[in-house]
Amino acid sequence: MPSEILEELKQALCDGILRRWYPLVVDRECGGYFTNVTCDWTLPPEQEKMIVSQARHIWTASKVAAFTGEIDVYLPIARHGYEFLRDVMWDSKYGGFYQIRDRRGGMSEFRGWRDEKRAYGNAFALYGLAALYSLTRDPEVLETARRAFQWIEEHAYDPRFGGYFEFLTREGEPFDRGSVYKTIASDANELGFKDQNSSIHLLEAYTELYRVWPDPFLRERLTDLLELIRDTMVHERGYLQLFFEPDWTPVSFRDSTEEVRRQNFGLDHVSFGHDYETAFLMLEASHALGLENDTKTLLVARKMLDHALANGWERGVGGFFDGAYYFNGNGRSTIIHETKNWWAQAEALNALLLFSRIYPESEYRSYFLKQWEYVKKFVIDHERGDWFEGGIDREPDFRTGPKSHIWKCTYHTTRALMNCIALLSYAHSPVWGEGFDSARKELTEFVGHWHNTAMQAAITA
Repeated sequence: MPSEILEELKQALCDGILRRWYPLVVDRECGGYFTNVTCDWTLPPEQEKMIVSQARHIWTASKVAAFTGEIDVYLPIARHGYEFLRDVMWDSKYGGFYQIRDRRGGMSEFRGWRDEKRAYGNAFALYGLAALYSLTRDPEVLETARRAFQWIEEHAYDPRFGGYFEFLTREGEPFDRGSVYKTIASDANELGFKDQNSSIHLLEAYTELYRVWPDPFLRERLTDLLELIRDTMVHERGYLQLFFEPDWTPVSFRDSTEEVRRQNFGLDHVSFGHDYETAFLMLEASHALGLENDTKTLLVARKMLDHALANGWERGVGGFFDGAYYFNGNGRSTIIHETKNWWAQAEALNALLLFSRIYPESEYRSYFLKQWEYVKKFVIDHERGDWFEGGIDREPDFRTGPKSHIWKCTYHTTRALMNCIALLSYAHSPVWGEGFDSARKELTEFVGHWHNTAMQAAITA
């Protein structure tokens, strides 16, 4: 069974994703990567370029180059994206990465972002840059990453309450509903709040950077983020609260009318995919920091995964629902979004297999096997390749939905599949070459660290 699943995962990664996307999405004429791809892998004329998806392709190509050993194939793809970030997406006058540009790099009216910047987008730029530097050790790439980190800290960090502001003008000034500057952006309903999503991806990016640049100030900020997410953002029940006032008071519409709650669903609900994704990211951050016997982070991370299994897993069919809510007077969450987004299903594979190794006597492995069966049946497009945008058991129209847009590319799926392949491989497994063996050993050490921490927690409980 493990060898059979391993072959399925390899095929899903190499044939289903990598050979479909690359080099198709590489924009040789204008730089960077194409954003929009139809269900049959054609490129429509509309091709805005968002910092998040551009950076995710750099991260993916860099990691895949090392993982598969196909440096000659994927390093040029990663460098191609880097040049677009460096020369076009980076604001040469005020610093920071623009949220959106048009295909050729000019200002775009798409989603109303115009020249604005977001902490979330800059986090992903940093994430991609750190991965490319890890692969190349090119000092110019590191310097670009350092400038990006410094820009985030100088402009987005809140020195009063900690954490980071999400909304920034072109000049790098945080703005809210009371500011002179007025936005027309599509995410304006989130204006003035701090949020878990930019926070967890700053954690992710700072972890990636700290591995290759162990700067003391970066370490301080990474530690602060880990503690902020673990101790403030995670509810005692085991799920992430999504939005907060600047002083970290959670945003809640629990006492509002049903209509108001529905209108503000995006600001206040349980997002299971973010919960177990964050569980993984917290373990990564703690391990990168070299924290010994960090039982607190491990126990919170496990609680988040257990909460998602107890409340968001669909028994029988499998897969995780997208959204739930704790109504007043109800001790159990109620599913209010029965869809199953593709990225959440990918992150579930990664989290379940990882925790099955940390806790080998648990039922996580059984859930992983069921989750993989669900993904194969309802999420992977076996006819055209890649993954549908969501489980077609709930949203059959996704059979003809786009393969790519500003929020959908190869980052979640590739990371999940690479990690699962590495976890299911052994020293004698003829998978790839030296780079893969290094990744497998690193992940084995990571699991061993957390398994030992789990045993320590059991001893002291």
